[in-house]
Amino acid sequence: MIRTTLGEIAEVVGGRLVNAGPETVVDGPVEFDNRRPLAGGLFVAFDGEKVDGHEFAGAAIASGAAGVLGARDTGQPGVVVTDQIEALARLARFSLDRLPDLTVVGLTGSSGKTTTKDYIGQLLSRLGETIAPPGSLNNELGHPYTALKATASTRFLVLEMGARQVGHIRHLAEIAPPRIGVVLNVGAAHIGKFGSKEQTAIAKGELIEALPADGVAILNADDPLVAAMAVRTQARVVFFGEADASDVRVDERDHASYTLAGHPVRLRVTGRHQVSNTLAAAAVAVAAGMPVADAAAALGEVTIKSERRMDVFDRPDGVTVIDDTYNANTSSTVAALRSLATLGAGRRTVAVLGYMAELGDEEVAGHREVGRLAAELGVDRLIAVSEEARPVLDGAAEVPGWTGSAEFAADQRAAIALLRPEPGDVFLVKASRYRTWDVVDALRPEGVRP
Repeated sequence: MIRTTLGEIAEVVGGRLVNAGPETVVDGPVEFDNRRPLAGGLFVAFDGEKVDGHEFAGAAIASGAAGVLGARDTGQPGVVVTDQIEALARLARFSLDRLPDLTVVGLTGSSGKTTTKDYIGQLLSRLGETIAPPGSLNNELGHPYTALKATASTRFLVLEMGARQVGHIRHLAEIAPPRIGVVLNVGAAHIGKFGSKEQTAIAKGELIEALPADGVAILNADDPLVAAMAVRTQARVVFFGEADASDVRVDERDHASYTLAGHPVRLRVTGRHQVSNTLAAAAVAVAAGMPVADAAAALGEVTIKSERRMDVFDRPDGVTVIDDTYNANTSSTVAALRSLATLGAGRRTVAVLGYMAELGDEEVAGHREVGRLAAELGVDRLIAVSEEARPVLDGAAEVPGWTGSAEFAADQRAAIALLRPEPGDVFLVKASRYRTWDVVDALRPEGVRP
């Protein structure tokens, strides 16, 4: 965070200064975990379901924190507020408003947000100091928490933006006003919350509406609902899409290569779908001032920084595992299954598919769809984990001539018992969290961690 004082913080967040003078300097990180470095920083105490952060206020001060932001007086230097989340939002906006040379990049979409955020961060870091931390810090807490990492030396701040309802992204954009906004796609990932893709598009497009006239809106030309957002912004519009990539190919490891404006790109990341994600990242880099040739070269070096997203590893016995267990929706599972088919050419393939959450009325149809695709791609073993995922097996059974096996596991423990890996197998494990990563970790050699 930028250098400030507890007195200024109290004024900005509408809080009450306690146990300290207003001139007390805060020039370190803002953290809500007292185990992280806090020298000169601000410790934010929350009343958690299992742990009350206020009980760790003394330890935070002892480890070097300058103050505590909490809901009650802990006897330590700090500021007392009624809503810590709202206070963080105000503090983040105050901090960013004092960084006129900073460019905020906002990114949203139904799938691919986190990996594309990773790519954007790696490209922009070639132009200047960039903040784009691993993981999905895309909600009311993670958004201001990430924004508060920016300092006077930060040139780019890349923020992933999630949404659970209309108005959510608009609120996040008010906390950290973006100058460059990216919308990747509109899918069925959260249709259970929004009701339809059209309503999802309304919510995602709030990012584009928030851009200033001298900003840049980067939109996926291959998604009609995204392309239509061009009329919702006063910013300059840049489209990206498959038309930008010529001579697209994938190798035996499902690493794509293509030509971008005459410049060769050879990706190290797994999946044909990464072509679109990397094109979006290139569009951001070029909008920020990077020559196209440099962007194309840089794309060949990007990796996925966030855990359990198309993480491919090989075991000593020749078994290959695709860990894509962080989250799942229909489109991302389709992409992962296609990668399984490519990596598994000539080998036995096993897909362990769990529940895909937030599909609403599309839940059964979505699970059946991925089951049908698995069978159409010739997956040899299909394991569905949990009752909610059982329609995956029903979908596979609809495909004439499929000779693979369909197996059901009530939970992760049962799925692990069914694995029975053989040398040369290729496994895909994919679901919406729910600890399906336990299945991957049962396949992971000792010493190989996500």
